[in-house]
Amino acid sequence: MTSLDFNPTNPRRSDRQGDWWDGFYADRSKAVPFFGPAPDECLVEWVSQEGAHIKRGAALDLGCGNGRNAIFLARAGFAVEGVDYSQEALKWAAQRAAEAGVAVSLHHSSVFDLSIPAASYELVYDSGCFHHLAPHQRELYVQLVWAALKPGGCFGLVCFRPEGGSGLSDEQVLESKTLGGGLGYSEAALRAIWGPSFRIRSLRQMRSQACDSGLFGQSFLWVMLAQKPISATA
Repeated sequence: MTSLDFNPTNPRRSDRQGDWWDGFYADRSKAVPFFGPAPDECLVEWVSQEGAHIKRGAALDLGCGNGRNAIFLARAGFAVEGVDYSQEALKWAAQRAAEAGVAVSLHHSSVFDLSIPAASYELVYDSGCFHHLAPHQRELYVQLVWAALKPGGCFGLVCFRPEGGSGLSDEQVLESKTLGGGLGYSEAALRAIWGPSFRIRSLRQMRSQACDSGLFGQSFLWVMLAQKPISATA
């Protein structure tokens, strides 16, 4: 387990630093499920499904990793930006985007330090970033996502269910300064965190996928689609 380096009074301090993530992404041959090229099954469903409320336009992939979801979005007609804390991940994403023949604008930054224009995106997507945030960072993260979206824009989230996470409580995280590999969330917790600011359109267990499906899916994850109110002024 990696020790957190944060001050609970400063939510912009991240848990694992960029060099940790560089080491994580350095060996691309590791048997890590999301190191493959397949996009998330939920993202493909939401983008291709009529009535899913996602408009084509600008999209922001928070914690884009090797670019698998950003590349799918670019192929689907979005103008995509990706941000990640790891230079190694971004090198991989840039290589994959070039091989796919799509344009993805990549940024090396903590999501909290990224300069995000207000109300600029039709879609903000997070596959695996949120569950690596410490408890004191959640409120700022919700505000960041809300501010980035246009009124009526959508937020897609993939995060650990309780069985996928470390099992640590918020109190244990703050006391021990470790996330233990990532926090698991109950459905009630996700609704309590995101529901006050967003209309939750869908919240379900991710569907496991066969190796040859061309999609990524693991049953220890939640998938959530939420929408910023159309009446929001910013």
